[in-house]
Amino acid sequence: QVQLVESGGGLVQPGGSLRLSCAASGISFSWSNIGWYRQAPGKQRELVARITSGGNIYYVDSVKGRFTISRDNARNMVYLQMNGLKPEDTAVYYCNVERLQSRFWGQGTQVTVSS
Repeated sequence: QVQLVESGGGLVQPGGSLRLSCAASGISFSWSNIGWYRQAPGKQRELVARITSGGNIYYVDSVKGRFTISRDNARNMVYLQMNGLKPEDTAVYYCNVERLQSRFWGQGTQVTVSS
């Protein structure tokens, strides 16, 4: 019943921007912690940003000042605004919903930063 759907990925030039969205259903969204992860071929999955149910926010050092995570509990949506994109940001981006000891993942959305 739990479903997560990411959208907003695509091809963008270095320095460009994208806004990723994750729509959640079938879960108590407002009580959940939400994270954005990314994984590139041959690389380990990496936590990019996380926002807790209480509003605490974490960013990995490499995206600080460029990415912004936010949530809209009324719409069961979480967003990742990505500015100043770099080629090393290229990856499949996944949203992750944490509820108690459960973890849920979407299918991911591809972000490619290239000239």
